[in-house]
Amino acid sequence: MGERSVKLYVQPDGSRLALMPIPVNTKPGRYEVEYLDRNGLAMGTLPVTVRDGRFPTQNIVISKSTSELKPAPGEQEAVNVFRTSVSEVRLWLEPFERPVPGCMTSPFGVRRLHNKKPTGDYHAGLDQRGDAGTPIHAITGGTIKIAKMFNLRGGTVAIDHGQGVASIYMHMSRVTAAEGAVVRAGDVIGEVGSTGRSTAPHLHWTFYVYGVPVNPLQWIKVAPCTAGK
Repeated sequence: MGERSVKLYVQPDGSRLALMPIPVNTKPGRYEVEYLDRNGLAMGTLPVTVRDGRFPTQNIVISKSTSELKPAPGEQEAVNVFRTSVSEVRLWLEPFERPVPGCMTSPFGVRRLHNKKPTGDYHAGLDQRGDAGTPIHAITGGTIKIAKMFNLRGGTVAIDHGQGVASIYMHMSRVTAAEGAVVRAGDVIGEVGSTGRSTAPHLHWTFYVYGVPVNPLQWIKVAPCTAGK
């Protein structure tokens, strides 16, 4: 689709599956998905309509010291390697589980303001409310690729679920997962905190398909927080 190509993987039942991510800034309109053979020649097309997500803006009140936090040496590079690496074996199964039970304080895709000033960025993940120390669970099976205390992201765990699917969890008070470990859905990987660029205890997590942040609410139901809750 456009300049992006994804692989069709053979599944256990003999079917083939490919996931095509649509970046949040994709212009709405009609597109075509091409089916390519091993030589890259088109065998057929399928029309796809990308609709306007109508993502709102959201203002975050943040201190100057917090807003000026920068990634530690190697932090961004480690996350970039994680995002761009694709493993062949599928470890994920549906339905996915919520990482924490809390309601949603910030949805995917909102255009972020810091102290009412545009950041030029959007919220690439989903924020859920959680008290400090609340256990964080893997949303599905996978391999732990990052389990570190970072400067910007705070306590961070990144999981490769296989065949282009991955997730990352940030701002943890404690990381309990170990790099290289294989986890199953529901396994505890850390605890909610407010480390890194964070203003209060919560869980920020991002769901990736081939390194592109996509809306977790397409996979998991999380109710938005209401006044007083």
